[in-house]
Amino acid sequence: MSTDPSQLEKSAKRVFIETLGCQMNKADSENMFGLLGEIGYEQTLDEKNADLLVLNTCAIREGAEEKVYSYLGVWGKRKRKQPNLMIAVGGCVAQDKGESLLTRIPYVDVVFGTHNLHRLPDLVMQAQQEKRQVAELFQELPEDLPELPVIRQSDLSAWVSIIYGCDYNCTYCIVPYVRGREKSRTPEVIEKECLELAASGYLEVTLLGQNVTAYGHDLNPVIHLGDLIRRVGKIDQLKRIRFMTGHPRDLQDGIIDAINEVENACEHFHIPIQAGNDRTLKRMARGYQVDFYKRLIEKIRSKMPDASITSDLIVGFPGETEAEFLDTVRLVEDVAFDACNTAAYSPRPHTHSASWEGQVPESEKFERLRYLNAVIGEVSNRINKRYLGRKVEVLVEGLSQRDASRVMGRTRTNKIVNFDGDVSLKGKLVDVEILSANTWALRGSLCATARATANIK
Repeated sequence: MSTDPSQLEKSAKRVFIETLGCQMNKADSENMFGLLGEIGYEQTLDEKNADLLVLNTCAIREGAEEKVYSYLGVWGKRKRKQPNLMIAVGGCVAQDKGESLLTRIPYVDVVFGTHNLHRLPDLVMQAQQEKRQVAELFQELPEDLPELPVIRQSDLSAWVSIIYGCDYNCTYCIVPYVRGREKSRTPEVIEKECLELAASGYLEVTLLGQNVTAYGHDLNPVIHLGDLIRRVGKIDQLKRIRFMTGHPRDLQDGIIDAINEVENACEHFHIPIQAGNDRTLKRMARGYQVDFYKRLIEKIRSKMPDASITSDLIVGFPGETEAEFLDTVRLVEDVAFDACNTAAYSPRPHTHSASWEGQVPESEKFERLRYLNAVIGEVSNRINKRYLGRKVEVLVEGLSQRDASRVMGRTRTNKIVNFDGDVSLKGKLVDVEILSANTWALRGSLCATARATANIK
C-alpha cells in the first residue's frame, strides 16, 4: 500500500521512540524518525505527549528482552487511558518473536522486524486505517537495500551504517538470527551520505556494523574497511572518522594501516575478544585463540602506541571454570584495555549454548562479573593517569550533565574530558590540558590559545 500523507489528519502527530541496545539500534531509530516524518509525525521527547510510541528492541541478553515487556506494560496502562494511542514494536525482539507479540500483548498495534524497517510508515497507516493489529517481518534484507530518510539525534556526530548482519555463528549470539547475513552498502552510497553530513556541519562520523571489519567482502569488486576509511577520509570537513564493532579475525593489516595513515581516522579500536581462555573461545566458536588476539593488539600498538583498545567480555559461559575465568582477568591486565563492556552470560533462544550442560549459577556469574569489573576499573584508571599533563584535542559535545559550569567532550581515543567552559564551545575542536584523571573520565583546563580564541577568561 502507498504511504500517501494526504490520507492522514492535517494536524501533525507526535512520535516518541525508545531505543534499547546497540549503536545499530540508535541508527535505526534515526531512520524511523525520518520515515515517520514523511507521513506527518513529529518527534517528541516527552512520551506522554505522543500519539505513537515506538519501542526499538534489543535481544542480545535476557535482561534486555525483559526490559521490553516492562516498557510495554507501562505503555499499556497509558493506552487504557488514551485509546487512540498507537504502539509499535520493532528491532531484534520483534524480529525474533514476530506475530506472537500481538497475542502476548494485545494492545500492541504494529510489529515490524529488522529487515523491513522501510515498511514502517505503511504498517502504521494500515493499522490506523483498518483499525486492527498489523505484523510484518521479512526473513532477509531486501536484495536492493533502500536508502532511508533520517532525522539525526546529534548535530555533531553521526552514525553511518555500512554493513548489516553477521556471517559468524558464535554459539552464544542471537544476532545472526535476528539481523541476518552480512550485506554491505556500496562505497559510493556511503561516501554520498558522508559528503551530505559534512556539508550539513557534522564533524564526526562513526561507521557502523554488527561486524564492521567484514565490510566489503561481498561487494564486486571486493574492498575492505581500510579502503572505505581512505575514501571517506578525503572529505576535509570531517575531522573524525570512527568505526565499530568488528570481529578480530577480520581486522586485517589494511584496516590498521588506514587508521594509522588517514589523518582524520581516530586511534580507537573496539575489538571484542569475549573471553581470555582458548577452550572457552573454541566453545564460543570465535575462530581464534588468545595469542592471535594479543599479536593483533601488538601490531596496532607498534604503529600507534597511544591508540586506545576497548573490548567486550562475557563471564560465566557454560562450562567456564574458575581457572578459565581467571585467564580472562589476566588478559585484561596483560592487554591493558582502556575500557571493556562486560556481561554475565545470558542464554538466548536459537543459540547452541543455551541448551548446554554446565550452566554457571547466576550467583557465581555475578560474583565473577563484579571481580572482573573491579580489575578493569583499576587498569583503566592506570591508563587514564598517563594523560596527566598532556594536551589533547577534544570535540566538545555540550554542557556537563553534572556541572553546568563545565563542558564535556571526547578525545580522538574516545576518552571523556570535562573542563571549564560554556555552551558556546559546543561543536568546536579545542585543546585541553589534562589535570586529573579517574577510571571513567579526564578533567582538564582549556589551553591558553583555545581560551583566547573562545574569548573565555
